[in-house]
Amino acid sequence: MDYYNIPTNFTDTGRLLGIFEIRNTVEAVLLALPLLYFGYILAPFGFTGKLIAGLTLAIPTGGFALVGINDDCLSRYLRTLWQWLWRRENLL
Repeated sequence: MDYYNIPTNFTDTGRLLGIFEIRNTVEAVLLALPLLYFGYILAPFGFTGKLIAGLTLAIPTGGFALVGINDDCLSRYLRTLWQWLWRRENLL
């Protein structure tokens, strides 16, 4: 019987820091940066309040985009959802 050694980092390819997929990271940045910007610009507070308002919007959104849904990126999930909604038939 042949034995093959599998390296410990075989799943690290195509990932940022070995954890997040690159596509998820790009989506997280594209979603979080505008929220951070608008949260900072539109908040009627001082610097600290504006920073907290922007980060309150950006961090949960970016974290959700990094993790994805069912180990898939958000854009792929939304495309699949849209296709399902478009193609479903009425059961009644």
